[in-house]
Amino acid sequence: MSNENPTSSPATESVSNTEKVSPFLTEPLPQGAPQGQQQSLQQQLTDASTNTQVPKYNLPRGANTGNVGEVTHFGYKSVRAEDKAQKVAEVFHSVASKYDVMNDLMSFGIHRLWKRFAINMSGVRRGQHVLDIAGGTGDLAKVFSREVGPTGHVVLSDINESMLNVGRDRLLDAGCTNVDFVLANAETLEPFADNSFDLLTISFGLRNVTDKDAALQAMYRVLKPGGRLLILEFSKPVFEPFSKLYDLYSFTALPLMGKLVANDSESYKYLAESIRMHPDQRTLKTMMENAGFQNCDYHNLTGGIVAVHRGFKL
Repeated sequence: MSNENPTSSPATESVSNTEKVSPFLTEPLPQGAPQGQQQSLQQQLTDASTNTQVPKYNLPRGANTGNVGEVTHFGYKSVRAEDKAQKVAEVFHSVASKYDVMNDLMSFGIHRLWKRFAINMSGVRRGQHVLDIAGGTGDLAKVFSREVGPTGHVVLSDINESMLNVGRDRLLDAGCTNVDFVLANAETLEPFADNSFDLLTISFGLRNVTDKDAALQAMYRVLKPGGRLLILEFSKPVFEPFSKLYDLYSFTALPLMGKLVANDSESYKYLAESIRMHPDQRTLKTMMENAGFQNCDYHNLTGGIVAVHRGFKL
């Protein structure tokens, strides 16, 4: 059943404003703009001007629609829109080799249940063509490869070559012979023709896309009439007390685990911040509808930490 209309809990009104400070905190939790909102343009330009070191990776070109403007967010930082993809690439080049291990640690293995729920909602059938966008290490693509069978076809795409290489090695080792691996930018999906796929999925990748509106329009373009889009992404917890505990965990435990396991605390600090800057459930549903998708709904998982959005091209 869809959780499209989140309900508030009376408990949220009785939470005291004078809460104890966690002994794990050495400084206040970082504060970002609410999801779907940004700083003033003047402040953004001031902040962006301090970001002079931008790594250079060979990335598929973006949409360049002008939807985003000159400045956008990279976590809680403001950066020039043209630089964001490079900065995100740096993050994922850094974490690619430890990506699966960190997913298990950070989510206590629950990410596997989230992905299973999304797969169950996909309605995938034998003989279908599936595109897994920002597919990373191939968790979903591996299952889809089995489900579509030898008469079907799966494409695992990612903008990041390091992530794509990990996914390719993993799936080829698993004997997935009906899968192609394509370096592609979600904003354009340029290698793919119109009306090519029965099913599109993007799992924990949309929040890293600079121009999300362009990406949704590209997804609509390559989806066949009658096909469906599934977006599995971190979202906004629906209960305020739980949200505060989640913030505490995200901004203390995640960077620490990143430092200990992947020797990279900054990438996992960005992870926590990027989640807070991602559009909330209702906003993303509206964005999907604006891109042309119909019968859109969403399902909250684990109290809204994650949501599965679904839309159809009719």
